[in-house]
Amino acid sequence: MSANLPMNLEAILPPERTLFDVPGGSKKRVLEFFSTFIAQNTPSLDSQEVFSRLIGRERLGSTGIGNGVAIPHARDTHCKAPLAGFLKLAEPVDFDAVDGEPVDLVFVLLVPEEADDTHLALLGQVASVMNNAETRQRLRKSDSQRQLYDTLLDAIRREGGDTP
Repeated sequence: MSANLPMNLEAILPPERTLFDVPGGSKKRVLEFFSTFIAQNTPSLDSQEVFSRLIGRERLGSTGIGNGVAIPHARDTHCKAPLAGFLKLAEPVDFDAVDGEPVDLVFVLLVPEEADDTHLALLGQVASVMNNAETRQRLRKSDSQRQLYDTLLDAIRREGGDTP
């Protein structure tokens, strides 16, 4: 693993990748939407490859962790450094979550193929942030992209994702 990969969520989640009121429909549509969006904003990534890797990961077991939250994640050979996206869906979708509840908060992680420790550390940070009931409630009450991002950033910092 390369030592210079960013190890905190704040570094890999810019405001423009925090999306508000995203059309849902189905798990597949949400993952397609994100794949297209991220490929448009990251020239090295191919939307079909990102999508197939995210769907491939879902086939191993749902990334719906409960309480209306999913953390789809995948490795990508064209991903140069970890990157994240956050989607607040307009309507909850069935994500085959562990608790059977539909999902409306989706935190997506893409990491380079070889980033084992980074991948696990970032997943752990996301899970910590999203396991906080107050954070989830504040994210759901956000009524703009800016408020959503600020709420998420505040939660990441509170969980220690911003430690130097």
